[in-house]
Amino acid sequence: MTYSPMRLRRRTFLAGAGSLAMSLALPALADQGAGPIRVGQTLPLTGPLASVGSIHRLAVEVFVDTINERGGLLGRKLEVVLLDDQSQPANARTLYERLITADKVDLLMGPYGTSAIIAAMGVAQRFGKLLIQSSLGDPKLAPYEMQFPVLPLGPDPFRADTEVVLDAYAATREPPKTIAFVTSKFPSALELAKGGQEVALKRDMKVQMFLEYEFGTRDFGGIAARIKDANPDLLWSGAIGLEATQLLDAMARIDYKPRRQFYLFPAPGPTVVNPNANGLTSLTWFEDHEPFTKNGGAAKFVALYTERAKASGLPWPRAESQAAAEFAAWQILEAAATAVGQVNDKAMAAWLKTNSVNTVLGVRSFEGQFNTGPASTKLRQVQDGKWVTVWPAGFRPPEADMIAP
Repeated sequence: MTYSPMRLRRRTFLAGAGSLAMSLALPALADQGAGPIRVGQTLPLTGPLASVGSIHRLAVEVFVDTINERGGLLGRKLEVVLLDDQSQPANARTLYERLITADKVDLLMGPYGTSAIIAAMGVAQRFGKLLIQSSLGDPKLAPYEMQFPVLPLGPDPFRADTEVVLDAYAATREPPKTIAFVTSKFPSALELAKGGQEVALKRDMKVQMFLEYEFGTRDFGGIAARIKDANPDLLWSGAIGLEATQLLDAMARIDYKPRRQFYLFPAPGPTVVNPNANGLTSLTWFEDHEPFTKNGGAAKFVALYTERAKASGLPWPRAESQAAAEFAAWQILEAAATAVGQVNDKAMAAWLKTNSVNTVLGVRSFEGQFNTGPASTKLRQVQDGKWVTVWPAGFRPPEADMIAP
């Protein structure tokens, strides 16, 4: 079943069979003599990752509307069956099996989040399906030869990501000398925190605390108190989604704010508008300013996404890394199908292994270990209610600088 473009713009959902089967069928053009190309995907539309899932969903809508307006993929309309995995990896595994066996989709697109991606990847591998994914934080967890990562993390982000963070702070007037790691047990976050601790120790920084908490934690009162007691020069937080704002609020309630604070994968909208977030830093691979907007299709993507995001009432209605990574994943899917001239998982995967694709994230290639390409991670900062890229300096908008004590 498909919906008209007007209904899509209202982002209408229909309840399918079962509690997990909330699905979105994106709009199609008139029949062009062949059936639609159907792509199956799950996203966390509910649960603790829903704030990020809504960003990815909107990016999917923008891409599919755009390609269908251009005549579809391989001359056929593109239709997406989008299911809610409720932020649960076990649900993702079940739903990807359903997409292949019951819904009989032609292609798959990866879900959001490392755990869900690993679950979906197992299903894709069992059925020999291509899986392009936008947000796996731990490349070594993805040995499957037909999976392709969108984020330019490189093969070893576990140390490299914290190197970027500490390089940025080392260039300020007073580089931090002590650090505390507080991280979710979400797989990629925990591994990145462990790698970050290695980097800090090699730089002769004093690690005052390494604290792990369960993913989905909502009460950060006790954690905030321990951070205050440690009082590090730099707080390294492996927060996922809304955990960042919950920790910020918990520290504010005890009248404490770290001198410097870094958050790994926070929900961008709720974080940037939090009154306690000014000066906070996070990783980025795309923001809606130059030189990012010179990437392939980026300027148009920014305009379309921003318009939709404002109409949808998103708390941060601007294109950034989460939205851009999802859109880039679909650009890669389109490029592979167009290049081989057919919907064929193995042929598309083989083409991607030996070719590059110009995306909104820049040129992506997959020749490295775990199908990774070169790393290109940057640092952004909350400045007066806006995200601003601050490192490397060449990616800063005009007249911007890094806020530091």
